[in-house]
Amino acid sequence: MSSSNSARLAFAMAIAGALAAAAVATAIAQEKKSAGTVLSPQPFGIGRAATKEEIKPWDIAVRPDGHGLPPGKGSVKDGEALYQDRCAACHGEFGEGKDRWPALIGGAGKLTDDDPKKAVGNYWPYATTLFDYIKRSMPFGNAQSLSDDEVYAITAYVLHLNDVLKDDAVLDGPALFKIKLPNAGNFIADPRPDIKAKLCMKDCAPPPVIHSEARKVDVTPGDGRGKKDEPKKPGMD
Repeated sequence: MSSSNSARLAFAMAIAGALAAAAVATAIAQEKKSAGTVLSPQPFGIGRAATKEEIKPWDIAVRPDGHGLPPGKGSVKDGEALYQDRCAACHGEFGEGKDRWPALIGGAGKLTDDDPKKAVGNYWPYATTLFDYIKRSMPFGNAQSLSDDEVYAITAYVLHLNDVLKDDAVLDGPALFKIKLPNAGNFIADPRPDIKAKLCMKDCAPPPVIHSEARKVDVTPGDGRGKKDEPKKPGMD
C-alpha cells in the first residue's frame, strides 16, 4: 500500500471514529436529561422531510373506529361481479376457499371447536378491518389495484356471503362503521397493563434459588458429574 493510500485510510478511520464518538456523546447526553423532558427530534442533516403527496399513498390504514375510511361506496350487486373476477380464483365462487387458499365463510360465529373454521363471520371483530385488509393486500399478487369504490363493493359482497348484509345493500364509510359482526362480542381487550415502570438496573429482584438439579437424580448423563459418569472403583465389577 502506498503512503498516500495509507494516509487516506488513516484519515477515513479518524473521521469514522469522530462520528461514532459524537453519536455516543449525544446518546449519553440525552439519557442524562430528566424523564419528564420532551426531546425534540434532532435532524441528521441527511435527506429531507417527505411531502404530504409522498406520504399519501402509504397513509391508507383504516382503524376499527372508522378513521381512514375513504369517500366512496359500493353495492353487494357490483361486488359480486368484482369478486368473481378478482377474488374467486383463490377464495372460491361463494367464499368457500379453493385448494389451500383461505375460506371467507363458515364457522357459524363460533370458535369453540377443537379446530374452528376462521372466517369473516366469526374471526373478524370489526368490519372496518375487512375493508382495510382488502384495500392494502388484495388481490394477491396485485395489491392496491382496486379503487375505493371497488373495495367497498367487494367488502359488501363478502359481508353478504356471511349473512351480514342483504343482497340489495349499498355500503359506504358511515354504513360500514356501524356494522357489528356476529362474533364481535366474544372478543376481549388484552387485559395486560401497559408497562410504565422505570427500567431497573440494580437490586431489581431477589436472586434465584435452585431447589433441585437434574444431575442429582441421574437424568443428565454425559456431563462428567452425574452418577453414570463416575469411574468405577476397583473390585466393583
